[in-house]
Amino acid sequence: MKLYYSETLNPRKACAVAKYLGSPVDFVRVDLARGEHMKADYLAQNPNGKTPLLIDGDLRLWESAAIMTHLAVKAGSDLWPRDSAQQVEVMRWLSWDLSHFSRHGGMLYFENYIKQLLGLGDTDAHAVAEANKFFKRFAGVLDAHLANRRYLVAEKLSIADFAVATALPWAKEAKLPLEGFNHVIRWHDQLMELPAWREPFPTPVPVAA
Repeated sequence: MKLYYSETLNPRKACAVAKYLGSPVDFVRVDLARGEHMKADYLAQNPNGKTPLLIDGDLRLWESAAIMTHLAVKAGSDLWPRDSAQQVEVMRWLSWDLSHFSRHGGMLYFENYIKQLLGLGDTDAHAVAEANKFFKRFAGVLDAHLANRRYLVAEKLSIADFAVATALPWAKEAKLPLEGFNHVIRWHDQLMELPAWREPFPTPVPVAA
């Protein structure tokens, strides 16, 4: 298997799961700054021109949630629960994250960090204010859910945890407003104890390299 990645939000999920599971993947770095994701040979594999991308035999799989699920199922791991009700819960958190939590966290990541890193212009104050407002709202939902839980689903680590936490390692750079959300902070500190989450990329380098 080959896992194409860049050192950004969504590939972090796939890389972390692959490293956590010890999946037999060859990691292939895609240099976004040089436009490698938009070259014809890459677009032939992933017409979206995004990372991550997993190639497993004849399978060309894009979208981080699908890649995480495929790797977990292939490994026979409880990161994708065997219980159908728990699978539904994982899907709920994956959908919630994409629509709400990482959507607004990703905006702060882009405006407060990536724009400056890549010289893409000034921060959009209106976009930041709106993202801050909604991020706090949904961080409150997450914080309440984690008040008496170690993990998001069934007290077991799952791909939902890897997905929902994806912006948090960049909390300082993205200026994520996490103050007061102590259960979220405690949960992510716990994830950071996992080497695969703390250092998911094969060779950590700056995004702009």
